[in-house]
Amino acid sequence: MSSLLLLLAPLLFHLLLLSTIPSLTEAGSGQWQLLQNSIGITAMHMQLLHHDRVVIFDRTDFGLSNLTLPNGRCRQNPKELVVKTDCTAHALEYDVVSNSFRPLFVHTNVWCSSGSVSPDGRLIQTGGFNDGDRTVRMISPCPDCDWEEVGGGLAERRWYSTNHILPDGRQMIIGGRRTFNYEFYPKADAKNSYSLPFLVQTNDAGTENNLYPFVFLNVDGNMFIFANNRAILLDFDRNKVVRSYPQIPGGDPRSYPSTGSAVLLPLKNLQAKTVEAEVLICGGAPRGSYEQAIKGKFLPALNTCARIKITDPNPEWVMETMPGSRVMNDMVLLPNGNVLIINGAASGTAGWEAGRNPVLNPFLYKTNSPVGSRLELQNPSNIPRMYHSTAVLLRDGRVLVAGSNPHVYYNFTNVLFPTEFRLEAFSPSYLEPGFSNVRPTIVSPPSQAKLKYGQKLKLRFQVTTTLVQNMVTVTMLLPPFNTHSFSMNQRMLVLEASKVTNLGRSAYEVEVNTPPSAILAPPGYYMLFVVHQEIPSNGIWVQLI
Repeated sequence: MSSLLLLLAPLLFHLLLLSTIPSLTEAGSGQWQLLQNSIGITAMHMQLLHHDRVVIFDRTDFGLSNLTLPNGRCRQNPKELVVKTDCTAHALEYDVVSNSFRPLFVHTNVWCSSGSVSPDGRLIQTGGFNDGDRTVRMISPCPDCDWEEVGGGLAERRWYSTNHILPDGRQMIIGGRRTFNYEFYPKADAKNSYSLPFLVQTNDAGTENNLYPFVFLNVDGNMFIFANNRAILLDFDRNKVVRSYPQIPGGDPRSYPSTGSAVLLPLKNLQAKTVEAEVLICGGAPRGSYEQAIKGKFLPALNTCARIKITDPNPEWVMETMPGSRVMNDMVLLPNGNVLIINGAASGTAGWEAGRNPVLNPFLYKTNSPVGSRLELQNPSNIPRMYHSTAVLLRDGRVLVAGSNPHVYYNFTNVLFPTEFRLEAFSPSYLEPGFSNVRPTIVSPPSQAKLKYGQKLKLRFQVTTTLVQNMVTVTMLLPPFNTHSFSMNQRMLVLEASKVTNLGRSAYEVEVNTPPSAILAPPGYYMLFVVHQEIPSNGIWVQLI
């Protein structure tokens, strides 16, 4: 790619200095960009916050990382299982705009933990292992903030749990290893632990294919919970299962350690009396894969996606075939409503040394295309992303990709897949320079604007080509907490344009209605995009209150 095209490529924010732009590798269906050759830790968990910085962290009992804590600071923890005096970091904050990072100090063990962002923008992070299994940790989006920890903040041990933000701003924390219940943070009452027999029923002996369940807030205010190969709809206020869904065709498990991934597809027609909701689950491993992997036999992963309209009176799964098999894959909602399926392996399962044949090519799932034509192969990375890899969408439309540590401790030699410290980004094809004349640029409102439910919102934007008015939409995305191939709280709302006005000189104004309720869109910070002919603008941050 020429230097001129690099200058034109809308891959970074407008204020990013040329000195911070890493080199690009051009590709036919998307581009890969190496951002950092080493961030010093491996990215088991990632969360984008509304100051355009990504909190990245790993477990604390892998031994010494390659990132030193500043100012001679050391972690002294007599309960630690590996290094009781540790002067290295196991968490960091990555600044997207400057392509730089700084160490963070986490005291208790965050291994296989979970999290969600509160309405005020703080990451509330829960559970883990050993001394961290009942801990609540918080970090605020400010330049010099660090972790604050509340020991004993949880009612139960939470290891391999899933969190979801609720309409009232609380978090619901579901399941975990040998934890067949759920609780709330902040707690709902003195008891704060509610039995969920569904997690017992989906618990396979020896493999526990009910860990990190796929959880989504349904449009009726109940919680959709998928574990193993089936799902329920839970009225969490009354602790009552109000609906059971059919088993996924084929009967193979899709949740950890058989580890496919899932998304709630974009919610549309938000002003209608009845809003439909669909869940898409892709990848995973056949039943028995974990037992076979620990014996050295790595079964081919599943090559199917299953899609279900969870609001239908008689819902049925619709099966689709991916370009290849995939396990430990992440699923990232893109600003135009499509889904990027990225990371993972073609055989084996999640767990230490349990995966083989890394899948380097992402798959693009085109949400609104007809069945049979929705999946497209994308250009490959050259970095295997195996167990403990992660991916999150950035405000400029790129997907940040990191992690991969499929063995115990930081091993860089004499292993099939070395511990991975490199940080890279995938730029979907909508970021190609050839679409620059179609791409909108938001002029107003300013980033960090506060929005109310059910208000009329006017957005001004510019497009240098002739605008196709019936191909303009506005999308809002709630940035998720990503770990172990599932993005908790990932949620997109499509705000259809009710009126588009030509203001002259390539300037336009689109009028939309914000979501009418917190059940459809829980309060918090969202990335908002204008999409024209499926080409999204850079996003702006808005706070829905």
